[in-house]
Amino acid sequence: MDLNADMAEGSGPQGWAADAALLDVVTSANIACGGHAGDAETMRRACDAALERGVRIGAHPGYRDRENFGRAELELATDEVITQVAEQIALLEGIAASSGGAVTHVKLHGALYHRALGDIELAQELADLIARLGHPPAVLAPASGALAGAARELKLRCAAEGFADRAYGSDGLLVARDQPGSLLGAEEAVAQALRLASDGEVIANDGTVIPVDVESICVHGDRPGAIELAGELRVALTEGGIELKAFV
Repeated sequence: MDLNADMAEGSGPQGWAADAALLDVVTSANIACGGHAGDAETMRRACDAALERGVRIGAHPGYRDRENFGRAELELATDEVITQVAEQIALLEGIAASSGGAVTHVKLHGALYHRALGDIELAQELADLIARLGHPPAVLAPASGALAGAARELKLRCAAEGFADRAYGSDGLLVARDQPGSLLGAEEAVAQALRLASDGEVIANDGTVIPVDVESICVHGDRPGAIELAGELRVALTEGGIELKAFV
């Protein structure tokens, strides 16, 4: 099982220290690449630190919307979204290459991540963009969404993602962040991660048990106590007999 975290979303010594601590735990890093957060310095630091630890480097593009941290749906035209995502991936690819590494996967951020679950036209264009890259990276996305389907149609490697620290609804989708109980506490998150990894299922917020296909489990790097939670997850999964390794 892969353990991933979103990072390079903060700046200055505190943000860099948080990234370094997460990189000591996870097997894949999703690096913000200038849209909702991040700049050349934060990207370079994250890439260098990931390579030192053998952690896979992933692009984490989102809407170019720092005011809302990329979590507001902007309803941009498909071609504008593709332009923004292409620019962000290219920027991280250049920085990763200059550090001696490569971008191994792409995971969308925030509102764009959720839009790509159901917007078939956008999902197809995003998959096509990724397929046209020199060495197409894998796609990290929910198994049942439109993006995963479009990626598989183009024979792209697609890793199914689940979430340790977010509540699921009975529809199999994440509960919106503005809803009560959308962010799980540490104990609940550890239990959910173990259930995802061992049984491929979660208990939804209404008590329904739903199947969730996963190859990678995410812990959000910007949540309170993210570093401590990531460490607890790694220990719990390892002690539960789950081998942690990158999916690519």
